[in-house]
Amino acid sequence: MANTIQEKLSILRRKQVEKRTGLSRSTIYLRIQEGTFPRPVNLGARAVGWLENEIEAWLAARLEVRNNS
Repeated sequence: MANTIQEKLSILRRKQVEKRTGLSRSTIYLRIQEGTFPRPVNLGARAVGWLENEIEAWLAARLEVRNNS
């Protein structure tokens, strides 16, 4: 049970998100403004992160779009 909760709450920092998605910093923030990318979670005054499961879901949706084209 604790492992399941921990997996759902895994936080990725920006560099990890960039590496996982292949997007640049500016593109990530542009897509957040457009509402087409998951919003970050505030971790502190100058720190944000993204929920890993939301990034994985976003990637899966991109694959779905590609496969249905």
